[in-house]
Amino acid sequence: MQSLSVKAPGRINLIGEHTDYNGGFVMPAAIQMAATVHLEKRTDREIHLFAEDLQESYTFNVETISKSYTEWANYIIGVIAQFQKLVTIPTGFHLRLKSNVPIGAGLSSSAAIECAVAVAINELFAFGIDRMQLTKMAQKAEHEYAGVQCGIMDQFASMFGKKDQVILLDCQSMHYQYYPLVLEDYDIVLIDTQIKHALASSEYNTRRKECELGILQIQKTYASVQSLREITMAMLNECIDQTAMPLVYKRCKYVIEEIERTQAAAIDLQENQLAAFGQKMFATHDGLSALYEVSCAELDFLVKEVKHNPNVIGARMMGGGFGGCTINLIKKEATASVVQKLVASYQNTYQKTLVHYIVSIEDGAGLFPSVSI
Repeated sequence: MQSLSVKAPGRINLIGEHTDYNGGFVMPAAIQMAATVHLEKRTDREIHLFAEDLQESYTFNVETISKSYTEWANYIIGVIAQFQKLVTIPTGFHLRLKSNVPIGAGLSSSAAIECAVAVAINELFAFGIDRMQLTKMAQKAEHEYAGVQCGIMDQFASMFGKKDQVILLDCQSMHYQYYPLVLEDYDIVLIDTQIKHALASSEYNTRRKECELGILQIQKTYASVQSLREITMAMLNECIDQTAMPLVYKRCKYVIEEIERTQAAAIDLQENQLAAFGQKMFATHDGLSALYEVSCAELDFLVKEVKHNPNVIGARMMGGGFGGCTINLIKKEATASVVQKLVASYQNTYQKTLVHYIVSIEDGAGLFPSVSI
């Protein structure tokens, strides 16, 4: 095989936010928006990258892999570097990238690229690396080359997504289970604030450190504890003084509650209790805003605007925070009117035009034989 194309989707996360790097549960799904890469072998050792959407190229030698000042290239270079740790890439290749996953909207555009590249290289050179390992390699690429210490959820959803199903993923054991998402009369609607505050990445890493501080404090009493997944509220109250460590306490409290909420939400789906599921989404937003403090005025505004609308049974901010999208469950017949009202009120308040996406749940990364990019 001398060339091939691979498509890997972006993802939404229904519930379970900022729990993945704390050993908790998440509930993502792959969506129709995706990154597509086309690979073609070369006869030399050069790797030629071309980003169609940006009309930019980047070239380097497979023997001299290093971080680039070209930001988009690092997502690809990072994945190639992971392969180089395990195997020998025998030749260079051309790689063309195209993506319709919105950047900065919290839909994991970077994970889509990383997963598409990982599957494509694995297939092109027949390395035979299993999908779970490829997922971890894509995650490491994000850590080492993009500088974001993300959990496993984004890459996992892009790799393991299934059409019309969500994944309940245990980020500690990596056990996962699919649940059919029976939406019937509801749309999944993403409302994009069209903003991304500059502190998003730095604050993400800060939240991780605050959670780690919480674990260190709890380990003074419970030495065997390895993650917030193992902590109860009783243990938290016993070990962390709210007055002495108020931020650490709030971060841990949110994570403990969200892990419990996500497990309960899976039962709601199992019993087809979509309204109960939606109420948990609202509760998650409240926790992300007040306890984890990763929301922002624009996100809070959008959730508040729909909270008492009978046509909206659930809404919350989604992703790392400080901008991006809210995810909403809206009655199909009311979607247009709900969005229209939000657009008007948001424009009036923030002088910005909202963008919205109605998403469908699709399969994860795979070969895409008829692609032309």
